[in-house]
Amino acid sequence: MSDWTSLWYVWLILLLVFLLLLCGVSASCVRFCCRKKRLPVEPCPRHPCDLTAMGIDSDSTAHSTVT
Repeated sequence: MSDWTSLWYVWLILLLVFLLLLCGVSASCVRFCCRKKRLPVEPCPRHPCDLTAMGIDSDSTAHSTVT
């Protein structure tokens, strides 16, 4: 069997995997820090609403059908 130190391509693959993991963790940290510094933004602007109110007397037909 070959000695592990003479298998240079195994060490190269391990180094590439380590560098990819390091880049992924670094990118996640940078993304988290940038997201944390932003001011909270409303998802959509609020528009004024129209409200209609109808008065009903106790002797009206609408009141008697509701109750």
